[in-house]
Amino acid sequence: MRAEIEAAAGEIRSSLALLRRHLDWDNALRRLDELNALSEDPTLWDKPEKAQKVMRERTHLQGSMDGYKALERELDDALTLAELGEMEGDNASVDEAEKLIKELKAKAGQRELESLLSGEADQNDCYLEVHAGAGGTEAQDWAQILLRMYTRWAEQHGYKVEWLEESAGEEAGLKSASIEIKGPNAYGWLKSESGVHRLVRISPFDSNARRHTSFSSVWVYPVIDDNINIEILDKDLRVDTFRASGAGGQHINKTDSAIRITHEPTGIVVSCQADRSQHRNRAMAMDMLKARMYERELRIREEKAQAVADAKTDIGWGHQIRSYVLQPYQMIKDLRTGAETSDSQGVLDGDIDLFLSASLAAKVHGGEEEEGAKA
Repeated sequence: MRAEIEAAAGEIRSSLALLRRHLDWDNALRRLDELNALSEDPTLWDKPEKAQKVMRERTHLQGSMDGYKALERELDDALTLAELGEMEGDNASVDEAEKLIKELKAKAGQRELESLLSGEADQNDCYLEVHAGAGGTEAQDWAQILLRMYTRWAEQHGYKVEWLEESAGEEAGLKSASIEIKGPNAYGWLKSESGVHRLVRISPFDSNARRHTSFSSVWVYPVIDDNINIEILDKDLRVDTFRASGAGGQHINKTDSAIRITHEPTGIVVSCQADRSQHRNRAMAMDMLKARMYERELRIREEKAQAVADAKTDIGWGHQIRSYVLQPYQMIKDLRTGAETSDSQGVLDGDIDLFLSASLAAKVHGGEEEEGAKA
């Protein structure tokens, strides 16, 4: 058999072994049996919240196991095709098998990364906020470009995007915006996007066509389940109402339905203007606040609270996680992982998987090195 096919097949088998280990196959089978039994219990839906949690876990586990089996089956089929092609001198079949195995290699690598999304809230939906830094219209336009990039990414992956809050810029773009991204592992994939994003380009708002550097920050935190208890005292909250702005419906600028809640001990601020009802906006804002506080606790446990706090306090030089250079050359580079691409338009159209995968792999490999050092 061709050396290329054998080498690629070996890498796929290594990925499959890692997948099986991450799944903890025997325990996963037992757990799936338990979840299937629970899902068939007619009394399960007497408690809708518990039922939804059971069904989400069942769907996730079943999907992971089915994905592993499909990869294993497709590898066997491709290797059989290659062997038959070589036996019969059919080079076209061998070429087809080689192509299939290359595709499987990429798919197995993606599955391997997905299996590493095992953090406490990685499977959850997430909130994503974008805030323009200093720089007026240019920075506000950059904030809107970033928001479009993330919504495009979400749509391309079959996730649902729900708009929550938007503060329009004076001339163009956004001062800030908040969205909710709903889909499997949304938080796990996007959590590494929190930080400052730097843009270098010829500003369309500069009549002298000069090059400008702009900054916007991104903040990602998980939507939390109701069974996670986050204690928030009323005395710690400052609640402000204001008239909604931006794309939010016919009620815009007619009633003070939008809500802003500040948790004074931590300085966390959340806003919501998605609904006509002030009551519903307040409920959603409280959910967002609980999620922010939960995410904060997760980061403290990961000993990253100071780095995040630094990134939040100064949207500017020295705190950026990624640089987007559009002039005088095209290059987007992640400053943490070194991942880079010259396909700037593709990235701004939502093709950010390169950076998400690199961040996840770096975190996992860094953890493995740390464990090895301790051993």
